[in-house]
Amino acid sequence: MIISTFSFTLMNAFVKYLSHFPTFEIVFFRSVGSLFLATSYILIKGIPIMGNNKKLMLYRSFAGLTAMSLFFMSLKYIPVGTAVSLRYIAPIFATFFAVFWLKEKLRAVQWLLFLIAFCGVLVIKGFGEDLDTTGLLLVLTASVFSGLVYVLIRRIGNGDHPLVVVNYFMFIATLIGGLLSINNFMLPKGNDWFLLLSLGFFGFFGQLFMTKAFQVAKTTLVAPLKYIEVIFTLTIGVFWFGDFYSFFSLLGILMIIGALVANVFIGKR
Repeated sequence: MIISTFSFTLMNAFVKYLSHFPTFEIVFFRSVGSLFLATSYILIKGIPIMGNNKKLMLYRSFAGLTAMSLFFMSLKYIPVGTAVSLRYIAPIFATFFAVFWLKEKLRAVQWLLFLIAFCGVLVIKGFGEDLDTTGLLLVLTASVFSGLVYVLIRRIGNGDHPLVVVNYFMFIATLIGGLLSINNFMLPKGNDWFLLLSLGFFGFFGQLFMTKAFQVAKTTLVAPLKYIEVIFTLTIGVFWFGDFYSFFSLLGILMIIGALVANVFIGKR
């Protein structure tokens, strides 16, 4: 999951930089590169490309496409650090879905830890900023669908190879993203080509390792680890975008890490 979150951090930073491109064109480029990598590996290894849980993988694909598109749209309205922070209420939605759908058990103290982690995210970027309402609604809705994705992957389980699960998602996203970007396609220039094509590379490894993590561990333990992406985003913000983070940002980081570490130990008991 750590490798996954770092890959997604780089991808999100590039998406923010490319936010002048139409959303579904970015979706297309992010997906087509991953589709090529995943399909090539599947064919080379002789993995059955159609998989077993076709219906669940299609559900996961459409939920993932919706979450990804809404999140990319939100980056046009709000800063990437704020968007990533707000998106990380997704594991809380995943926990609700897992408890009521997958019947996973969660202790009362874990609910408290999730609340602390959630409050930590708010402390880092919080609601002290003048957030654009449209961007806020987009990222919150994306979080709901991301939470659903986590649980659908867990429901698929080990019945399908993680690359097959990723490949379904990338195929659907490439197809729909390509169709919806035809009318307002913007021809990339110079470094934009490299950045757009790299989205598929980072997205592929981020999706692969995330899928594998959810397949081998409980949703209630793996999902909160996604919060670590906030820390990666803050670090990139300092060294790449020259952002400055206050005492409250550091306090939020400590709240998140402390709550996550405590949850892992409690969940193993």
